[in-house]
Amino acid sequence: MKKLFLLLIFCFISMHALLAQDEQVIKEAEESVSDKSVTLNFGADVMSRYIWRGIDFGNSPAIQPTLYLSWRGLNVGAWGSYSFTSYHRMLNDTVSVNMGNYTEMDMYVSYTLKWFTLMFFDYFIPNSLDPNYTGIERFQYFTYDKKTTGHTFEVSLTFAGPDQFPIKFYVGTLVYGDDKAKDSLGFYSNPNKNNFSTYLELSYPVKFHKVDINFFAGGTPFGGSWYGPKAGFTNVGITAKRAIPITKSYGLPIQASLITNPAAQKVFLVFGISF
Repeated sequence: MKKLFLLLIFCFISMHALLAQDEQVIKEAEESVSDKSVTLNFGADVMSRYIWRGIDFGNSPAIQPTLYLSWRGLNVGAWGSYSFTSYHRMLNDTVSVNMGNYTEMDMYVSYTLKWFTLMFFDYFIPNSLDPNYTGIERFQYFTYDKKTTGHTFEVSLTFAGPDQFPIKFYVGTLVYGDDKAKDSLGFYSNPNKNNFSTYLELSYPVKFHKVDINFFAGGTPFGGSWYGPKAGFTNVGITAKRAIPITKSYGLPIQASLITNPAAQKVFLVFGISF
């Protein structure tokens, strides 16, 4: 009841932007509403950093491909992120561990009806960034046992208002998998219980000459292993997008984001190109 109460309060006061796969996938879902036939779409983003909900994954530039089918608001797709360089983590003042190249492979299904998009997302990270985790099942794709799976399932709902009221609100909760509740020692590692980590976000887009600008802020209403041990804002900033003319009929999409994570005292300046 305490988590539910905090969640209801946070729905009214929290704001956040849709970044990385969140923004890309939601945009694809909204655009597919007008599709009258089945279409196959694919592309890729090259990002200077993979920052997801205010968290740095891989500490490296990354390429992020996407492939999806669309039909009348229904989307079925895959999204991935692959770092260019390996990731190192300091265990203490003298010991550094090479975590390898960060990779992620996600699957999703979404349906958009007018202003609302309902989505089911399956996050899967083949290589862990936790040097203390040695369970081999964690890295096997077809392992779905709640105690050992590396998958994490999220159910989310997005509201995207009309042009007269272009505000966008998102709420997503991790409902199964690698999002564990606290154990008897206070660590988020209880294999039998899910923490139900929840993320809320609100963004507001504006147009400035030929640049699309998106203001955002947001976070989580209670602590967990995914977003931090306490409730708070994890992503506050601004994203700017535009297309650089290449030919008369094609412009190369580019973007830049200034992102801060107040809860973790972090700040990022990220650049990306889309193909």
